[in-house]
Amino acid sequence: MTQTGSSEQVRAHVHGMWARVAASWGASADDVDQRAAPITACMLDAVAAHAGDRVLELASGPGGAGLAAASRVGPGDEVVISDVVAVMADIARQRAAARGYTNVRAEVLDLENIAEPDEAYDVVLCREGMMFALDPARAAAEMHRVLRPAGRAAVAVWASRRDNPWLGVLLDTITQVTGVDVPPPGMPGPFALSDADGLRQLFASAGFTGLTLDHVAAPLQSPSFDAWWTRNLTLAGPAADTLNRLDNATRARLRDTVRAAAAPYESHGALELPGLAIVLTGRRP
Repeated sequence: MTQTGSSEQVRAHVHGMWARVAASWGASADDVDQRAAPITACMLDAVAAHAGDRVLELASGPGGAGLAAASRVGPGDEVVISDVVAVMADIARQRAAARGYTNVRAEVLDLENIAEPDEAYDVVLCREGMMFALDPARAAAEMHRVLRPAGRAAVAVWASRRDNPWLGVLLDTITQVTGVDVPPPGMPGPFALSDADGLRQLFASAGFTGLTLDHVAAPLQSPSFDAWWTRNLTLAGPAADTLNRLDNATRARLRDTVRAAAAPYESHGALELPGLAIVLTGRRP
């Protein structure tokens, strides 16, 4: 997929990419949420989620942020967990049921075109999803639209690739070995919104006020290089497609090169790769 593709083609490609790894995200959902717990806590604290709030989570994946919100609001307050990928929404629905949450509803919604009424929510959350929007300005405007006056939004995106070796090492090495850029030109990717000033301006232009930025450390810990490598094959949406298309010899060469690049983060066989998220919070006047 290149810049010559239409917007709808690119959008369909991104949605398909996440659909292909959705089942793996479901299987690893608890581990994903544990790693993201500091990010989620920062988001919920920043919006002061509390009883009486109606909450919407967008681009939810397995729904970790929405489930955490459901534990903070009252049992009679609705939390809607949504993703554009139906399988992700199903996974979130199943996880909510397993935890006995009766105040959670899961829906298929697109964060760039939220099929919900104006002024329907007190809180909107989007953890690690907005950077994959083809039109993030449109997504910010949609968040503003569905919030009630004085409603609050919190989004978490990844800071720069340099600040996130947990994924940057892999993406850099793929390009080094194969010559393939991940993501390819014209495609949104994990570091597309890493400019904090640009992110702030995006939400200011959408009408949000009281904007605050927090940086949250989110290292990825893995018991071994092999476990981390397998994780990338199954969860790293932008890279998984490329990795799984490689012939065996090229993949083996890439694996060896990645292992060497990750060596500085290895101790006694385990890996701890730094990660850094940006959490932006704003309010609809």
